[in-house]
Amino acid sequence: MNVKNIFVKIISIVLCLLLVFMVTPKRVFATGSLLQQINEAEKQKQETEKQKQEAEKEKAGKNDEINKLKLEQGTLKQQLDEFNTQLADENAKYEEIQSDIVDKNAEIEETKKELEEAKETEKAQYEAMKKRVQSIYEQPDNAYLEMVLSADSFASFLNLSDYIKMISEYDNKMYEDYKNATIAVADKEKELEGELSDLKELEEQSEQEQARINELITTTNDFVKEYTVQIGTANQELAQIEKEIADKEAAIAAQEADIEALKKKYEEELRMSRLAANSSKRDISEVHFSDSDRVLLANLIYCEAGGEPYEGQLAVGAVVINRVLSSCYPDTINDVIYQRSQFSPAGSGRLALALAQNKATPSCYQAADEAMAGMTNVGNCVYFRTPIPGLTGIQIGNHIFY
Repeated sequence: MNVKNIFVKIISIVLCLLLVFMVTPKRVFATGSLLQQINEAEKQKQETEKQKQEAEKEKAGKNDEINKLKLEQGTLKQQLDEFNTQLADENAKYEEIQSDIVDKNAEIEETKKELEEAKETEKAQYEAMKKRVQSIYEQPDNAYLEMVLSADSFASFLNLSDYIKMISEYDNKMYEDYKNATIAVADKEKELEGELSDLKELEEQSEQEQARINELITTTNDFVKEYTVQIGTANQELAQIEKEIADKEAAIAAQEADIEALKKKYEEELRMSRLAANSSKRDISEVHFSDSDRVLLANLIYCEAGGEPYEGQLAVGAVVINRVLSSCYPDTINDVIYQRSQFSPAGSGRLALALAQNKATPSCYQAADEAMAGMTNVGNCVYFRTPIPGLTGIQIGNHIFY
């Protein structure tokens, strides 16, 4: 091989290595499970969208609950305003009744004075009349007769008799008038006391009505406060739901970005597979394999295809050797297997555990030996994974090689 070809090959290897490291994401993906990761990411996104929809329904329900609480609270506040108006009216009525009671008590006191005066006047009139009668009857037996006979004419006699009669009738009339006045004043006092009793009864009823309205106001106020607490709690829950929706939206955006990155990596993987197929390759005779290479390759085959038929195990070994021979990949089994983000068992620690216990089966060792001898049942393929729609390649067992 001349210097020019060696130089071209070295440049090709460097460019391929740079391309691989530049386009390969830092996250470690299983070679055969990238599609599953895409599908799983899609499912997670759908689940997140479903949770977001459920949260939005819950938000709508919570808004309805808050609106109903506010409506009921508004009704209670309206009732509270009505109760306060009723209480104000009842207070005014109560004050009016108390004012009437004061006035009525004043009337009763005035009437009592009038009654006392009427009784005194009646008593005085009675005493005056009694004295006049007494003065007549206390005269000597012939004094009245002498007064009558002293008249110098019959007309004078009649006038004197009429005068005496008028005095008597006047006294009787005045006494009856004062007596009736006393009775009228007493009746008035009794009537006023009855009205006062009615006013006090109204006052008691007003006090009871005020107590009833006050109780309604207190109860309604308690309900309004309770609704205020419930509305506050519901608003807090609504804020939490809205935060959950925002978190779901952010999660969906992150998942979409993750899915896009996975898809780009998958597309880049296909591109690299085509590039490797068209790149220069070494002959198997140019490569020297050690016993440690054999053990490493056999245990990788065990990790990647231990449950596959022998053809599948050989195919995995062939993929590793095809990379060793390609100018786009490292030129040793160790470097190919441990190249970043290529074979997940190498990055996850599964391969290290398998090597520690040498888990590789005889068929895995056989597949490794035949692959290192140059045998391949997948041509120049440098990737494998589970079958996916649109991916063409060679399917062996549960893997497709391309």
